[in-house]
Formats: sequence, C-alpha cells, structure tokens
Amino acid sequence: MKPLSKQRAGFSLIELLIVIVILGGLVAVVAPGLMDAADQAKRDTVCLKMNDLEKRLDMFKLDNGMYPETEEGFEALTSNPDSEKYPNYRAKPYLKKLPKDSWKNLFVYIKKGDDFDIISFASDRKEGGEGGSKDIFFSVCNK
Repeated sequence: MKPLSKQRAGFSLIELLIVIVILGGLVAVVAPGLMDAADQAKRDTVCLKMNDLEKRLDMFKLDNGMYPETEEGFEALTSNPDSEKYPNYRAKPYLKKLPKDSWKNLFVYIKKGDDFDIISFASDRKEGGEGGSKDIFFSVCNK
C-alpha cells in the first residue's frame, strides 16, 4: 500500500469520458430550445420595428395626405422625394436613417391604395422561405 501523499491525484480516462457524455447530452437537450428562443426574439424585434415604422408612415400621411409611393419607399421618410407633391413635409425628417431588420436587411415597403405593407425577408434574405427563414409581414405581426 502506498502512502497517501504519493497517490496520484486526478481523473481517470473513464471518469472524463462519463463527464463529457453527460455534458454532451445536456447540450443536445438545451441547445435547440435556446436557438428557437433566439430566433423568436429576432422575429419579435422585427415586429416592434415594423410598428415603429407604421407610426412614422402615419405621421407622414397626416402631414402630406397620403402614404409615400412604393417607388419612394422608406427613403421618403428620410428626405422629401418631391417638394411639389409633398409641400407639407416636415423640416425634420421622419427617420434619420433607413431601418434594417434583425438580420441587417432593409425592410421592403409596398403601398396598397390607402394602406401599405412592410416586409422583412428574414434570415435567408430572399422572398419566401420556410420555418425560421419565412418572410415576416407587418399584417401578420399585428395579429
């Protein structure tokens, strides 16, 4: 029998493997939930930004009697696109810079008669998509 002071301190290979397997199992169970929560947080943030854009577009309409045209887009909120068409445009713009969604994409603005829609193409940065890449529409955010 060896004296206690000379016994080897540390973990055996089997003990380390058991700890690694347990940690791997925990990560496999917890990680998907965290990823879903992060994606949902990004989508919720996009809806909040869309609500802010709606208010700025409404202010534009109150001042000018109409929403900007689709071709003018959100640029019409940063500077007056046509001083003859919008003579009541504020001296201070409605937006300081063009808005971006949670994935650093510009929002898409589409005028529909007396209404409008705001779209984010989400993480895939293109129209359409499935699951977490599905486009986010302003009309859906308000339901």
